[in-house]
Amino acid sequence: MKDYYETLGVARGATQDEIKKAFRQLALKYHPDRNSGNKVSEEKFKEINEAYSCLGDSEKRSQYDTTGFCGTEAFGAGAAGFGGFGDIFEDIFGEFFGGATFGRRGPRPERGQDLRYDVEIDLQEAAQGKKLSIKVPRSVTCAECHGTGSATGATSPCPDCRGTGQVRYQQGFFSVARTCGKCRGTGRIIERPCERCRGAGQVRVERDLTINIPAGVEDGMRFRVSGEGNAGSHGGQPGDLYVIVGIKEHPVFKRERDDIICEEPVSYAQAALGVDLEIKTLWGPERLHVPPGTQPGGVFRLRGKGMPRMGKKSKGDHIVRIKVAIPVRLSDKQRELLEELAKLSGDPFLSKSSLRDKLRGMFAAGS
Repeated sequence: MKDYYETLGVARGATQDEIKKAFRQLALKYHPDRNSGNKVSEEKFKEINEAYSCLGDSEKRSQYDTTGFCGTEAFGAGAAGFGGFGDIFEDIFGEFFGGATFGRRGPRPERGQDLRYDVEIDLQEAAQGKKLSIKVPRSVTCAECHGTGSATGATSPCPDCRGTGQVRYQQGFFSVARTCGKCRGTGRIIERPCERCRGAGQVRVERDLTINIPAGVEDGMRFRVSGEGNAGSHGGQPGDLYVIVGIKEHPVFKRERDDIICEEPVSYAQAALGVDLEIKTLWGPERLHVPPGTQPGGVFRLRGKGMPRMGKKSKGDHIVRIKVAIPVRLSDKQRELLEELAKLSGDPFLSKSSLRDKLRGMFAAGS
């Protein structure tokens, strides 16, 4: 007595899904197309199909578990004798023949291809939102022939598939059907092609669309416009349009998520004494008080003056980083005053020459 469980390499308590998975893996491994001329693989392929014809059917499996017999003829009259093989064979043969069908007639509706459209905006437009008018080249159903591809509607049976829409191939001991390449599965040949679409059923056009880019959009974000891709075939739905947004680099501002960052230069005296600055933001000028004693790299926030948060009413911050500008060249008077300042700051023993050397080093580092 044959042990079908051993043939498929599964336990007796295996689920139907586990049995199906094991059969599929073995069928792909030992299929004649992958082992051309290998008699051992062909016999193994027959054995696993015989095992699955029994264990793949719950009633036959129950009979086998009880009596040890299935009462099936593994390779009877064609596909009808396989007891539920249709779906799994279609999956297997699809890998060999690029979408071969098993027992189906006529073409299935196919969804149209998705399209991509890249747009570029600046940071100001990204902050405020932008309404864009774009022209998208896409395929649409031909209005002249309504997608049939025929000028008169007259067709004749396809000579390759004899009107079935499928061409059959003999693969080992299986007869496999695939979509006919000549008629594309329709089973009919157009006698007089449509002049506008030349029998394709679709034409290429440019469609004008208005796209609303929301405020706060980030670089690389994509937005889907449903149904604005290429037209489907055989009554299938159209694809979608994906708009990809790119944001130009700003000459002054740097964006970090919802915050805007900029550097603001101040003089040594302004950093020491304090100063009121007018800061340019995405939303207009803002006053910023820099207190006395501010150090280089000091950070100040203008709250709510950054990028809008998409879907919310709030905004990020505008962050100002203070950069102390060190003069590269000093006049004699400036040097004299700085030397005097150095003495007043607690360096009374510094000589003029050593102070000059230190100042030169500091200015050189600042430049």
